[in-house]
Amino acid sequence: MLSRVAESLYWIGRYIERTDGMLRMLKINYASAQDSTSEFSWSPVVQIFCGLDTDGFEDLEFNSRKALQFMVTDKENPNSVINIITQVRENARSVQDHITKDVWQCLNEYYHTVKDPRLNNMLRKDDPISVLDILIKQGMLFYGTTEITMARNEGSSFMRIGKYLERSIQSVNILDIKFGSVDHNPDLVTSTSYWKHLLLSIGGYELYLKTYRQGFEAEKVLELVVLHNEFPRSVIYSLNQLVKYLERLKADDHINPGNLSFLLGRLQSKVKYSSIKGMHQDDLHFYLAEIKSELYGIGNAFNQTCFSLA
Repeated sequence: MLSRVAESLYWIGRYIERTDGMLRMLKINYASAQDSTSEFSWSPVVQIFCGLDTDGFEDLEFNSRKALQFMVTDKENPNSVINIITQVRENARSVQDHITKDVWQCLNEYYHTVKDPRLNNMLRKDDPISVLDILIKQGMLFYGTTEITMARNEGSSFMRIGKYLERSIQSVNILDIKFGSVDHNPDLVTSTSYWKHLLLSIGGYELYLKTYRQGFEAEKVLELVVLHNEFPRSVIYSLNQLVKYLERLKADDHINPGNLSFLLGRLQSKVKYSSIKGMHQDDLHFYLAEIKSELYGIGNAFNQTCFSLA
């Protein structure tokens, strides 16, 4: 497989995962904003998906509908859903011979759905939850179509590596921002709604209730999102999947992973043998920052190993 083809498939996986995480976060935070008795700030969500320095966002920070438009349909925001899905479609168009017709049609439909001008009007005037649900279902349709129709070959491995790398970075970012807010507002530590909304935004609410019977506790939330082997959005689960698909590419002689296997194995062991108590003792923000830095390092090493000739 040409490196440019592998790179396009990898970024399709990353971009779809990014939009899925963003849309779920927007949906839960909008519901939270409606229930909030005080002014609700959209700044943490923007920090997670757009970075800390977002010019012009100050005017939208406390306006839910404008914040949603900024994150979903604003063409001036390079990290908006509409711009990300446009990039997904361009990548998919360039590798149509390596994806199934069903997957291409699915992504093409997603693109036309998010480009529909009625979507922005609905965000502005109607119930935004219905808009977010429409787009979330498009992402779910992509995942289901890919699972059913794509051969388990090197192309699907590159897509899944992109997916799980993006997912692990998202999970670390969300924890860092949310626990950072707790440091500034200690009352949030005992806030049931705060932890409930965090879990809902990453699809971990039901599993948490089934796993922990003592109610919502910050340490238990941290344990679920970092160390739970069966939670699909936990950091360790994503790392395990990255190791799995990298080994599959290596076994089939599609790549020579070199230093990449070492970097990934080291991070997997570091997270696997972490303890919640140890995370707090070593300063949680520093721990999460280290994990995120190593994930970015793995992403850079993957680019250099697999796509440097693109």
